[in-house]
Amino acid sequence: MQVIKIFSGAFIMISLFGISPGHAQETKKIPPEKPKIIVGIVISQMRYDYIQRYWNKLDENGIKLLIDRGTFCMNTSFNYLFSQQGVGHASIATGTTPADHGIVGSEWYLYLQDNVEQSTEDRQHSAVGGNVDNGRNSPKNLMCTTFSDELRLSNNFASKVYAVSLDPAPGIFSAGHTANGAYWFDRMTGNWITSTYYTDSLAVWVNQFNDKRLPDIYLKEEWNTLFPIENYTESLSDQNKYETGFNGKITFPYDLEELSRVRRNVTDYSLLEKTPFGNTYTKDFAATLITNEELGQDDVTDVLIICFTANENIGNLFGPNSVEVEDAFLRLDREIAHFLAFIDEFVGKENALVFLTSDHGVAQVPSYLSDNKIPAGYFNQAGAVSLLISALNNVYGRGDWVKSYHAQQIYLNHTLIEDAKISLKDMQDYVAQFMLQFSGVANTVTAYTLQTTNFTDGIFMKIQNSYSQKRSGDVIINLKAGWVETNGGSTGGTSSYAYDSRIPLIWYGWNIGFSKITREVDITDIAPTIATFMDITYPNSCSGSPIFELIK
Repeated sequence: MQVIKIFSGAFIMISLFGISPGHAQETKKIPPEKPKIIVGIVISQMRYDYIQRYWNKLDENGIKLLIDRGTFCMNTSFNYLFSQQGVGHASIATGTTPADHGIVGSEWYLYLQDNVEQSTEDRQHSAVGGNVDNGRNSPKNLMCTTFSDELRLSNNFASKVYAVSLDPAPGIFSAGHTANGAYWFDRMTGNWITSTYYTDSLAVWVNQFNDKRLPDIYLKEEWNTLFPIENYTESLSDQNKYETGFNGKITFPYDLEELSRVRRNVTDYSLLEKTPFGNTYTKDFAATLITNEELGQDDVTDVLIICFTANENIGNLFGPNSVEVEDAFLRLDREIAHFLAFIDEFVGKENALVFLTSDHGVAQVPSYLSDNKIPAGYFNQAGAVSLLISALNNVYGRGDWVKSYHAQQIYLNHTLIEDAKISLKDMQDYVAQFMLQFSGVANTVTAYTLQTTNFTDGIFMKIQNSYSQKRSGDVIINLKAGWVETNGGSTGGTSSYAYDSRIPLIWYGWNIGFSKITREVDITDIAPTIATFMDITYPNSCSGSPIFELIK
């Protein structure tokens, strides 16, 4: 068997398994009863409006092809508060909200252990193929099954399931508990790695791929615009005051070799995650995985989820109106076109069920909105918490009353509160009322309220859908529209407003006709739709519903 190579946007087709192009055409007629492969393409921080904004520059065989020949769910969003990377992937895979799948953020504070835990942290496992600490990950914190778990359970684990992502959390949660493998990027070595949760050693083909040292090649390149820069009329000028950039550098071209050099012969590979070449690296590895693991080559349905995360890092540094974000999106669109052509050749379009979506969007740069007379701003969470601590010391006496703050959540010191014989509910109420005084805060709600009240609509329902009694804070803060936490970048998210919560969802390939669905669809509807296609059990905490227009 020969291996397909896809490198830096160049697509090379070669014969697979001795099948001639003519024979391949003969097999592309009638879809099988079930798809041979399910391919999920999840693009981090892809706002819904990017499609229309960049439409005239999109490749005819990329996202345009998916929309023109597939089913476009045009009103897709999610019904919970915290729009973060791993949270969105967990919701897509499980068909439920953070309240049930347990991934309430990228990290959370654990009261009993008095420790902050990363969402995929698992100290019982270590890296396979890279730095030991970068592999201490598993899906153990995911509290329910995914659609791929249920697929594997349904056929005695005959289906092969994989996920690929530069960042570990999206891939790990997308793959589920029973996956054959999840791979992510090691910032120390530039390699694709996994953890001992999945295997004790990397497959030969993974080592061979890593041996090509593609990150070293990418980081010797210059990132310049795909088109002449004057053509980027959908964005602000390349030189503007709203971008953080790479250590203050905010204009093209970017000398990646210089930016990634720590010192002589030492490279900062993490820079790759902040460039379009990180997406290329992800796509190349995904195509190589499909070929070498022979996904979609028999009658048992396999699954591959590809998580393109570089766009989020670029968006946080430059903002959604930047030339950098536009260029990265257009380049990714061409990578998707190459990948779809590869899928058509290797598996056959009629055999592959493809869906494309996003984990969340992003807010406009608040200072840009303010300069244009639109209410917006940055919430200084560190300053607010510092003032809160002073206030608590004045009211309750000096003490370590606040244990942690993460993602708009305040965690109080339960042990100290109990020892001082103070009502936890009363202190939560005081903190909630105190935090309301700060600019940018729209709502606050206490854990007690969320545990004793059932909200059926509005923002408090969305907050409740993000609340986990074991992992969420004592007080949750919802910022006003247009406001983001101060994070060292240009902008961010973590809200339920349309710019964060409305995302694209497109279905293509196997048994998918041309259609546009305008009614409301939830991100949690993806998993039960796939389960219905496959005639298997829904994920065990699934709260979404099948998209009936697709399965009628």
